[in-house]
Amino acid sequence: MNGRLVYPVMLLSLLATLLAGCGGTKGSGPAESDESPPAAVTMPEKKPGDFAFSVRYGITARNEINTFNGTVTKDLISNGTAAINLRLTDAEMDDIYQQLRGMNVLGGLELEIADKTCGREPYNEEHWTIQVNGQQQTLDWSEANCEITPDAKRLEALRIMIVKLVQSRPEYQALPEAVGGYD
Repeated sequence: MNGRLVYPVMLLSLLATLLAGCGGTKGSGPAESDESPPAAVTMPEKKPGDFAFSVRYGITARNEINTFNGTVTKDLISNGTAAINLRLTDAEMDDIYQQLRGMNVLGGLELEIADKTCGREPYNEEHWTIQVNGQQQTLDWSEANCEITPDAKRLEALRIMIVKLVQSRPEYQALPEAVGGYD
């Protein structure tokens, strides 16, 4: 009878030793690196002179606010697009920069949803290009899968604020009305 118990006891002892070795307590495994993970890219506190952005948005993303070129394009749907020259003020650009900085847009936003089982058409989308200190970052999201991430919602809220600024300008108000719609 003792012979029958020896094998299971040895097996359990070996298993317990292996599991204890995988416990992950600090200092119990191989030498740990003193290096911390790479820091997220942060934007300078003060807006750099080369700060600019463009955002294309809406269904088909034919609307655009482009501060690189100082232009705004309006989607007229059935009648194509209309573009005007329009520059945001320094104060507006400073405010937008600080909001983008607060979102840490250069540090990597989560814009892709995990659940892609839902689909819709037509859908809204946004495509951002942001330049800071010679570095450009592109950010894209859409409602093609019905939901958007919290980071995408923050970008969308900022874009809506920027659109309201642009739409309040007489130059924009002089553009023709859109004709038609998207089904």
